[in-house]
Amino acid sequence: MSGIAETPEPPYFAVIFSSVRTEGDRGYGAMADRMLELAAQQEGFLGIESAREEVGITVSYWASEEAIKNWKQNAEHLDAQRLGHNVWYADFRVRVARVERAYGI
Repeated sequence: MSGIAETPEPPYFAVIFSSVRTEGDRGYGAMADRMLELAAQQEGFLGIESAREEVGITVSYWASEEAIKNWKQNAEHLDAQRLGHNVWYADFRVRVARVERAYGI
């Protein structure tokens, strides 16, 4: 994953995941790679962008709210969510938005 995601013409949906990590990796890097690989295989996945400093922000793009719901309920993703709650994140927020306009160069 690198650069800016190529998304279709709106409307589509964005899931914005903001997080503050705990200290140490404890398997986080491998799980993050696996979640990217798995998300890309999900129906309705459009792309992803991510940046991390003190606060990490990952934005994933989806064709529909149903696609987002299906991803949230994926068994491997549920395991990663549990580990995130218990091990990797000191704090996090998830926000879901409908993209109405998108433009760039």
